[in-house]
Amino acid sequence: MTTETVQSPICKTLCWSTEADTQAFAQLLAHQPAIRLAFIELRGDLGAGKTTLVRHLLRALGVQGRIKSPTYAVLEPYEVPGLNIWHFDFYRFNDPREWVEAGFRDIFASPGLKLAEWPDKAAPCLPLADLVINIGVNEQDERQVNLLGQTLGGLELLNAST
Repeated sequence: MTTETVQSPICKTLCWSTEADTQAFAQLLAHQPAIRLAFIELRGDLGAGKTTLVRHLLRALGVQGRIKSPTYAVLEPYEVPGLNIWHFDFYRFNDPREWVEAGFRDIFASPGLKLAEWPDKAAPCLPLADLVINIGVNEQDERQVNLLGQTLGGLELLNAST
């Protein structure tokens, strides 16, 4: 995937009424070739459904076994044939320098899918995300999802998954 930034990022809004909607979106994303080299930021309040989306995406990519939230470990790595996947949760980061000390720069420089929850906690160190997924919850307990494609690869994911 090309990580070249786009002059004008593209934004789309979705509504997920049920978890099945989240799962369907994850399956669409998983079938896009650009996912294999993407960096995706997941934004939203606690309980919005970021980890649920990641679980559905990892299952759709073929991850077997338990899929844990990396809230305490910060990073959970996964591997499926031909694809390395890293799921980050920076919620407990207190200082972006932890990023450098943990060696995450090397991970982001390598091929594979990177998923980051709470990216704002490590923002000065993170590269530009290909796709930003911001999940909010409305009064009907539906998920209002804003998608922002910031690179050519991100636009591929955005256009193919909506």
